[in-house]
Formats: sequence, C-alpha cells, structure tokens
Amino acid sequence: MTGESLPTPLRDGVGLLARAVDYAVDSLDVVGRADLGRPTPCAGWDLRALLDHLNDALLALHEAATLGRVFPDIGDYAGGTAVDPIAVLRDRASRLVGAWTPPSPRKEVAFGDLALTTAIVTTTGALEVAVHGWDVARACGVDRTIPAGLANDILDVVPLLVVAADRPVRFALPVELPFGAAPGDRLVAFLGRHPL
Repeated sequence: MTGESLPTPLRDGVGLLARAVDYAVDSLDVVGRADLGRPTPCAGWDLRALLDHLNDALLALHEAATLGRVFPDIGDYAGGTAVDPIAVLRDRASRLVGAWTPPSPRKEVAFGDLALTTAIVTTTGALEVAVHGWDVARACGVDRTIPAGLANDILDVVPLLVVAADRPVRFALPVELPFGAAPGDRLVAFLGRHPL
C-alpha cells in the first residue's frame, strides 16, 4: 500500500490518537475516588486496575514518541492506593499529545524485536485509549458513546488491529447489534462489549 492508499486513520494516526485522548480524558470527569472499586466491562478488573492499565498504555505511547521504542511487559505505573490515578492520567494525557505533535520525523517504533510504523502505534493507541475511555464511563454507570467520527475512523482499521487470534484472550467475541446501531456502539461491540 502506498501512503495515499492507506485508510485515513493510518495516514493521521497522531490526530486520531489526540481525539481518542480527548474523549478518554473527558470520561474521567465522571469518576470519583469512591468509584475505584467498581467493576468494569473488562473482565476481572475493577476501575482502579483499568485506570492503572490506561496509565501504562499512555506511558508506553509516550515512550514510543520520545524514545522510539516501547518496552513490552514492563508495567511501570506503580499507582498504589495513595496515588490519585485520575490526576496521573490527566497529566500523562496532556504530555502524551504534546510528545507526538508536531508529528515526529520518526517512521518506526521498536516494540521488542518488531519494528512498527508510527501510524500503527498511534492508531493502535487510539483504539486502546478510546475504548478504555468508554469502559471508564460505563463502570461509573454513565453512557458516553464514543463520538461517531472517532468511532468510524477506528472501525476503518480495527479489523487490521484485532484478529481472530486475539479472541477470546485479549477480547471477547463480538456482540451482535441491531441494524443501524451507532458507530460507537458497533466499535465496542466488535471488541466484545455490550453497549446497550
């Protein structure tokens, strides 16, 4: 594929990531400290564990932008109960978008032994951040559908990022929705979540 034949999200992964971060940060507005023990759509995780995971994801994306490499299997975020994971997330989110803009001349990011394009890294990051932003709101009992434009752009590439081997290990089986479901609902349903 040439750069012009790539789906738009892969041509502007940084812009997609910035939109996903904005959406996820807005989802944090509904979280209070008393909510941290709530269950989430992510099986086996309470809200604190989900926020810790999201902090790890933002750290990895920041490493990708600034160091040109991601260190897999290193969970650097050591939150603990005394740390406010929401404040840490907000700070990381603001630094993350700044690290990717203006777009780095970097064309690849090392992930273990793999070399991934920055477009794949930022687009995958956008998927992770947006869907976990939805998970955060849902855990707090709030329905914050992923905006249609953002969801449609991620839906354009999600079949490239989530394959059969990812199920049921990383994602549950897709959830069937009625015809005409909103793009945000289709996105989370594709990843095994129940939007309705």
